This record gives sequence, C-alpha cells and structure tokens, in this order.
Amino acid sequence: MIAMQAMGNDSEPPAGSNLRWSSLADRSSEPAISPELFNKFQSMIYREVGIWLAAHKTALLTGRLSRRLRLLGLGSMSEYYKLVTQPDQQHERAIMIDCITTNETHFFREPRHFEFLAHSVFPRWRQQAEAGQRQKRVRIWSAGCSTGEEPYSLAMMLLKYFGSDGWDLEILATDISTRVLEKARAALFPIDKAKEIPKDYLHEYMLRGTKEQEGLMKASPELHKLVRFSRVNLNADTYPLTGNFDLVFCRNVLIYFDQTSKKKVVSGLLRHLAPTGILFVGHSENLSGMMPNLKSIVPTVYSVLGPDGQSHHPSPGRNFDGHGTF
Repeated sequence: MIAMQAMGNDSEPPAGSNLRWSSLADRSSEPAISPELFNKFQSMIYREVGIWLAAHKTALLTGRLSRRLRLLGLGSMSEYYKLVTQPDQQHERAIMIDCITTNETHFFREPRHFEFLAHSVFPRWRQQAEAGQRQKRVRIWSAGCSTGEEPYSLAMMLLKYFGSDGWDLEILATDISTRVLEKARAALFPIDKAKEIPKDYLHEYMLRGTKEQEGLMKASPELHKLVRFSRVNLNADTYPLTGNFDLVFCRNVLIYFDQTSKKKVVSGLLRHLAPTGILFVGHSENLSGMMPNLKSIVPTVYSVLGPDGQSHHPSPGRNFDGHGTF
C-alpha cells in the first residue's frame, strides 16, 4: 500500500519525448561492431521508428546494447542483429529501441503553450459550449508522452477549466517506449519535480510520499482517471486510434526524424486531428512549408485550414505576442 499525503505549502515555487540519445558513462565493455554491421542496425532502426542513427553514434549503440547482449547470453553484435531481425522478434525490437533511447521531459514544459491554452483556447471553448456551438467534450492526444509529465500537466489544466461543469474529458498518451509507459502509468515522480508545477496545481492534484515513499510524489486519482496510456509507433503507416482529437501535442519528437519521416509523422498526426483542432510541436520544430493546409496561429502552434482556405482559430489579440507575454 503506497503511503501518500497531499502536497503541503512548503513545496518549492514553480519554475519556468522528449526523446534524447543517452550518454555513456563507461565504454570499457562495449562489444565490437564493424562499419558494415552498424549500417545494418542504422537501416533497421530507421525502418522501425523513422529515426536515423548518425555515424558518430557507434559507441552509443554498442554501449546501450551491451547489457542486453549479456542478459541474452549473446557474444557479439552480429548474433544480436540476427536475433532482432527475425520476423517473430517484434518484442525484442521494441526492447532494442528502449535501450538506445532515453526520455527527458518536465511538467509544464514550454509554458507558452499552456499559457496559450489558458488565455486563448479554453475560454473560447467554454463560450462556444455555453452558446451551444460545441459539445462539452475535450479529447487530447499527447504523442511521445515519455514518463507522463506532459499528459498529467494537461490533465491538471482540464480539471481546473472544465472539471466541474459536466464536461467529457479524455487524454490519450502514447509513446514508442514500453519502459517509459510503465513509469507513466505508475504516476510516481521524484519530489524535486514539484518545483516544475505551479503551486495551486501542486497542492490540488499531487500527493506527497510518506514513510517508504518518502522523496516521491504521485498524481492524484482524479488525474490518473483522465489519462489513458498506449504504445504507438509514430513511424507506422496507420495508428491504432479511434476518433479525432481537439488538441494534439507532439513536442520535441519530430527533431529526431529526417524530413521524409517527419512529413509522414505529421500527416499521421493530422489524420487524427479534428477539423477545428490544434497541433502543438516543440520550440525547435518548425512545420512552415511542410504541409500546405497548416497555418501557424502562434509559433509552434498550428491549425488546419478549411476548404475555404481559412483557419477556425483566429490569431490571438494584440495582448498575446506569441512569446508568453500577456
């Protein structure tokens, strides 16, 4: 039984995937790999997830897979390649991707996006619902959700703005990594991450660990109820999803794809974005010119143009400059 209590007022004040290649601390026991075999791994990883492993990542590949080789009792990278390329080894290929990637994220990362929701999107949705112009329903897809900080941040906002008026709220959080999805479902985080969460959200929606859970915090049952986690490979031709989403977040994921894979992924995301929906990407990701039917509302925030070439989302007023200033 996990021991938790509500977060108290002594928490630190708020501070202003996702997917990153891991660094290696010890390379002394890395298995050897020839340039030819590295190229084979490079091509396989690209086919699987659309990520191109650069030539200088040889040490990363061998270092991250060395423990897996030991666990499987394999003596060489060549043996492992023969295993992982077998048609019935989908699970092992997923483990391989887990091994060579790690995920970095934060609560309320890139706060300008959350400010845009709070000041522009959510108030408009409430007004439209009150006028009978939209259903009281919000569906959000967090694509590349990592260990869950992003979807749980969104869940806090949904509960604050729509939680008491009979709205139907749903967040789907997906990732390629089964390892990080397990962590996200557990909803347990180091207590020092409390500084990333605004105090009002922290006290309302996070629980502090006590006794054997000292040093941890956990998302509240209300948050956990809103978020559903699933494994999705964004490089796949189709996604196992139903229905459209009002908001799609795919932030700091596209930077790891080449242009061809990136366009494929964005097309897949848009297939599941509602006609009036909004797509959010990372601060270093620019989709301008990639899709003719996309319009930038503010930097890194996009809507889909309708048949008349117009966006359903007017640009924010002069009090919002696209850089978090109101």
